[in-house]
Amino acid sequence: MDEGYSLMLGALTIHASIISTWCVMLFIISLVWLATRHMQMLPSGMQTVIEGIFEAMEQAVLEVTPKHGRIIMPFISTFWVFLIIANMVGLIPGLHSPTADLSVTSALAILVFLSVHWFGIRTQGLKKYLHHYLQPTPMLLPFHIISEFTRTLALAIRLFGNVMSLEMAAMLIVLVAGFLAPIPILMLHIIEALVQAYIFGMLALIYLASAMQSQQINSEE
Repeated sequence: MDEGYSLMLGALTIHASIISTWCVMLFIISLVWLATRHMQMLPSGMQTVIEGIFEAMEQAVLEVTPKHGRIIMPFISTFWVFLIIANMVGLIPGLHSPTADLSVTSALAILVFLSVHWFGIRTQGLKKYLHHYLQPTPMLLPFHIISEFTRTLALAIRLFGNVMSLEMAAMLIVLVAGFLAPIPILMLHIIEALVQAYIFGMLALIYLASAMQSQQINSEE
């Protein structure tokens, strides 16, 4: 990680990945403000594009969990938008994608972990939500608990490994072949950024939907 634009606040060091994350969040806030300040009943071309993107994300969420889709839609769509932009930051010369830092992807995975339990308890109540860890038999409780942590770890490592490896591959090709050769790699980076954002968001969506619907599924059985 390049420390060239790290900040020192006394004994506290704010690393480049944190600064990049803040910049991405500021960019998203500014983008949303600019995109929504002139919304009209008769949409312009830009508004049509924005509404189309929003509807596509909403449809993806509702296909997984029709009953609770609108509850978790803001959370999942924010994840998708953040990850797409964060994954592409590495295309800017001199910058690194914050998602190429394991600490950032770990924080995102922990956020998913906490959100799964929050939405699950909010939807079912604490007693009913905890009861699903004892299904179909209490003997599986340790395995359910282990799976909660292993899938969180897998979320963090998968995103980190893919983004970091793509940035390293582009950097090595630049060093070996110069600045003309990486154009296909840059296109691959864009595609990979979209794919990894979609996969992370879909996995988070599936985990949330599973937590919110587990009691209903067990009751039907």
